[in-house]
Amino acid sequence: MAAAGLTLSGALGNGANAAAQGLNPNALVINPVLGFELSPYLYMQFMEPLGATDGSVEAAWDHLAEQWRDDVVAVTKELGPPMMRWGGIFADFYRWREGVGPREARPPMVNLLWGGVESNQIGTGEFVDFCRRVGADPLICVNFESDGRQQYKKYRTSVRTADAAEAAAWVSYCNGASNAERNGHGIDAPLGVRHWQIGNETSYDRNGFDVETAGRKTVEFANAMRTADPAIQIIGWGDSGWAARMAEIAGEHLQFLAFHHMFDPDNPRQPVLRGEAYRRDPDAAWDQLMKAWETADAKIKTVRQSLGAHKIPLAMTECHFAIPGRDRGDVVASWAAGVSYARILNNHERHGDVLKIATAADFCGTRWQNNAVIIPTPRNNNKAYLQPVARVMRLYRHHSGTHAIQVRRTPEGLDVTASRRGETVYLHVANTLRTKSVSATIQIEGQTARAGRVFEIADDPMVELSYLNSADAMKTAEKPLPAGGSWEFPAASVSAVEIPIA
Repeated sequence: MAAAGLTLSGALGNGANAAAQGLNPNALVINPVLGFELSPYLYMQFMEPLGATDGSVEAAWDHLAEQWRDDVVAVTKELGPPMMRWGGIFADFYRWREGVGPREARPPMVNLLWGGVESNQIGTGEFVDFCRRVGADPLICVNFESDGRQQYKKYRTSVRTADAAEAAAWVSYCNGASNAERNGHGIDAPLGVRHWQIGNETSYDRNGFDVETAGRKTVEFANAMRTADPAIQIIGWGDSGWAARMAEIAGEHLQFLAFHHMFDPDNPRQPVLRGEAYRRDPDAAWDQLMKAWETADAKIKTVRQSLGAHKIPLAMTECHFAIPGRDRGDVVASWAAGVSYARILNNHERHGDVLKIATAADFCGTRWQNNAVIIPTPRNNNKAYLQPVARVMRLYRHHSGTHAIQVRRTPEGLDVTASRRGETVYLHVANTLRTKSVSATIQIEGQTARAGRVFEIADDPMVELSYLNSADAMKTAEKPLPAGGSWEFPAASVSAVEIPIA
């Protein structure tokens, strides 16, 4: 499903072949002809209250001031997510009206999956307010009759499932020009939530809906929700081989099909990434992390193939490592993981002809292994900070084109994707070599290489982030790229290159 004439592979590591053919092995050759459009939503973030498992949303809220923590807002503005998603499996037992209206009247709820109690001080209005503060489009996942999961339908005397009418009422609350319920809560203007997801991991539970039931109910929900607002964009569930059948049943009602990918990139026979084991063998840990993108690529290809002949964009609304260990995965705080995630994000770009919404991390929290933003206890003026994956997402997000272009050749060791916006070419470059820099001569076909800029993150792969070093480690350095395009990419580095063309 790639656009005609556009190479998805990125031509990684073909410098040796170039040398054998008498070509310049250092040549990094780009064809500037526009390919498919790249969605800005490839760098979205996913926010879900995670109960006792993680401070998550509650930790980002200043309960004394009744507002979002200033440091969380500030660091998220730096990250610049184009979209924020509210609710994952949490949506299976979430009743949205419990999180709106006067705070003193909002009932707390038991988090039936992650444990603990949610205060409901953060609900629809607060979530949309956060999105507006950081410049993100909100995406809400509705309670889809608990995805058919019986265990979430009732807790003691409280019904936890919700039907299509409740989903439609939520859309009306957010988007109705004059919604009486919203107006009664002191919110006059519509909240403007344009993206809505129906179903979350629906296919993952044998006790939940089958594809036929899910497809039929998706149509029911979509019709009800569009009665409230005909202009909304709706995401249905299409993982586990469901994509083609869901498209057949409900495709005319959907703009996207969703899937998730949570995976352990470790080798189960010789684990080196679990706990603190990666510190004992940096070479083996690096090698394993550099292969992680292959697992992610295989999942995307599987979902693409499951679409068959259907032409419907994909939304990977959750994606991250899942590595056992102290505090749920120590290695994700290392720069080695940052470079690994750069390769995963490059791969998302290569699938950008059909992949239109994607992420590589969950959002904020105090210890969850996949957080983009870590929220320390605010004592002693500790500030929220970006994890390695988020530092790469910030780098790419702020230095990216609107359309993919072709990478024809790269030096050995570099993973490169290219895009273009107007008369500027952008390169996303990961040096996959842990201890060796790579020289490159950037050539843009039909153009004279002009002076540009390089935005570079380079650090020891074993460096780990914490609140103590968050300002000093894994910093982005801006450097001038000389005319002629010659550049040395440091070992274990991730770079975004901007080159103006005539």
